[in-house]
Amino acid sequence: MKALIKAHGREGLWLQTAPVPDIGPDDVLIRINKTGICGTDIHIWNWDDWAKKTVPVPLITGHEFAGEIVELGRNVEGLNLGQRCSGEGHLIGKQSRQSRAGKFHLDPETRGIGVNEQGAFAEYLRLPSFNVVPLPDEISDDIGAILDPLGNAVHTALSFDLVGEDVLITGAGPIGIMAAAVARHAGARNVVITDINQDRLDLAAKVADVTPVNVTKTDLADVQARLKIMQGFDVGLEMSGNQVALDQMVEAMVMGGRIALLGIPPGKSPVDWSRIVFKAITLKGIYGREIFETWYKMIAMLQNGLDVSGIITHRFAVKDYAEGFAAMKSGKVVLDWRTT
Repeated sequence: MKALIKAHGREGLWLQTAPVPDIGPDDVLIRINKTGICGTDIHIWNWDDWAKKTVPVPLITGHEFAGEIVELGRNVEGLNLGQRCSGEGHLIGKQSRQSRAGKFHLDPETRGIGVNEQGAFAEYLRLPSFNVVPLPDEISDDIGAILDPLGNAVHTALSFDLVGEDVLITGAGPIGIMAAAVARHAGARNVVITDINQDRLDLAAKVADVTPVNVTKTDLADVQARLKIMQGFDVGLEMSGNQVALDQMVEAMVMGGRIALLGIPPGKSPVDWSRIVFKAITLKGIYGREIFETWYKMIAMLQNGLDVSGIITHRFAVKDYAEGFAAMKSGKVVLDWRTT
């Protein structure tokens, strides 16, 4: 089969041939139709310090996908040949206290497909049947291929009650924009999204009913006044990993505000804890998706009118993958594995 492989410990990925994976009794074999390129894949492409410490070489990368089941392990029940699916890319253990309590997303033994284990940038993927998420007919392969990052957005946005609340999102990358769309769909009153990249903010305005703010040109306090947000934002979703953005968010929050943190800073960051304490702010770190509640929620919302299709800005055949990685600077990219 064709596969995008991190074949060497340097910048890039290589389109090579690899054996079709053999499956075990509890696995399925999925023929991949579409894959999304993720920020994690960019780190692996660039072979930065995190990738060097984390990713074994050689490795088939990629973890955002949609496809169909073409082989079932002998113990697999409840799934069918030809069934369209996506899947949870976090492979969990079953022995930890968290897993035994049903909090699978918190299992400390978690390993990631395309990061620690062979991934989805290939014509075929082996996946435990436990991780398979069937796709209803009304969800296209393109959307199925970005359910993983949409799940990050949903997990972050739904961490706190949003009905009637004023929400501030820092970071207008694809996940931040999708979180904005989710917040509006879930009943937020005002959703403001900030960034310093005007192209990203323009895309946010197209995808979701939000107020985009370029903080290099506009004072956030002026936007609050215009929207009649008198005491501050009720909920903050930090998606940028930028310390300046987090500091600005803390200052903009209402007393007793709540902040969900998905963005990952590049290193250690100074935090003015006194401001967080004296404003009685609740901080919640977000990792991955709640397995499988987040999947249930996002599929239900997509079936009920949530539209994030505009976040996909580029589509390429897999042979043009290098162009796809370059295009990630300005949007979200889907690769088609069924075209030559």
